[in-house]
Amino acid sequence: MAMPLAAPRYTIADLGSFPEDGNRYELLGGVLLVTPSAGAPHQLVLGDLTLALAAYLAPAGLATIVAPGAIQHGNDTQLEPDLLVVPARFRGAASWRQIADWWLAVEVSGLASRIYDRDFKTAAYLRLGVREVWRVDLRDRTVYLSRPGAPPEVPHAETLVWHPQEMPAPLEINVRTLFR
Repeated sequence: MAMPLAAPRYTIADLGSFPEDGNRYELLGGVLLVTPSAGAPHQLVLGDLTLALAAYLAPAGLATIVAPGAIQHGNDTQLEPDLLVVPARFRGAASWRQIADWWLAVEVSGLASRIYDRDFKTAAYLRLGVREVWRVDLRDRTVYLSRPGAPPEVPHAETLVWHPQEMPAPLEINVRTLFR
């Protein structure tokens, strides 16, 4: 007879007790997600995306970028997207818990994080209220876009257009240049 395996459950408070070993420790409903520190390809793509988003967002001053950021929910969920865009009104927030609106969460998925990012985190971000999620897949050289109420993981291998309702004009990103 098969016996279920009892998995330990964690809280956000428990995250402070984990070692400073370069791994990223996140929680989703009390389940611990551990991924190794990012490599050079991950960071180079993330840097290019950050620069493109900053150039687009800065003139209007309506939103700010944090990389990485954190989304907390209850006592047992803390996810840390590689890049997070939040409205400027949260610039003075004293904690991640005070931020309650997220325009965009970006995950750059390498070999070690691909399954978590694709199969767990994207859907969780949308359930938590993130307006749009980009999963930048280093292997596929594609950005997968997800929005609430839309088909999940719509692939963009050429061009990605982002237009938050607050912004006067859209941003167009040439996806191929991210993977030079």
